[in-house]
Amino acid sequence: MSGEPLIQACDLTIKFGGRTAIRDVNLTVHKKEIVTLIGPNGAGKSTLLRALLQAIKPTSGEVWRRHGLIIGYVPQKLNIDPIMPMTVERFLSIPERRPLDERKEALANVGASHTLNQSVQSLSGGEFQRVLLARAILRKPDLLVLDEPVQGVDFQGQTELYKLISRLKDQAGFGILMVSHDLHIVMAETDRVVCINGHVCCSGAPTQVSDSPEYLALFGGQTKPGLAVYHHLHDHIHDIGHQHGPDCAHPNPSNSDQV
Repeated sequence: MSGEPLIQACDLTIKFGGRTAIRDVNLTVHKKEIVTLIGPNGAGKSTLLRALLQAIKPTSGEVWRRHGLIIGYVPQKLNIDPIMPMTVERFLSIPERRPLDERKEALANVGASHTLNQSVQSLSGGEFQRVLLARAILRKPDLLVLDEPVQGVDFQGQTELYKLISRLKDQAGFGILMVSHDLHIVMAETDRVVCINGHVCCSGAPTQVSDSPEYLALFGGQTKPGLAVYHHLHDHIHDIGHQHGPDCAHPNPSNSDQV
């Protein structure tokens, strides 16, 4: 990967009480790269994301972030009180007020200019996701983190959102870490897929739809049309005592933030 490393998890283990949520996870996201994190419910995807966002502290291992890294975040859910009137224009000024022309430009970039004066509560699922994207890119991030960005969006809308996310990456040059609830599909625009189920099971680049034996063994052969499946690369050891992964070498320790 030629892009600049933005963030890394190195041998990350997180425990809650006596339960291990994730174990010895290694993950790197580079500039101008889309990494999609998939896995079953309870696999530790959200836990890993929270650790990368510094919302929780790892039990062991570390998170390395490029010094001064700016992250734009699109949450899985955002509940807005239905009795509180709020236009999209106002929503885009929370928590940090931005000039109106910047807000208009962000909406135009995500194809949602028409929503500016609409009530947030009146938006469709797809429109709201585009507004959330606009809010995230207003920060001019180095890394865009999206937690299940197509939740509540129909299939056609999902395809359009994935293409939009890829286009934004190409235009702005940021890296993207995206979490998917789908176990068996990833969009064709993804550069790399990381499957987690308490640990990193497998990772690889997306390919044409295939009947990979490893994929079928892990997910039971369930597929959906229209999106790309990836090949698994079983180049790790399923053992607690495994060695550091190749991504654990910090690219520039003197110019980094470690947590």
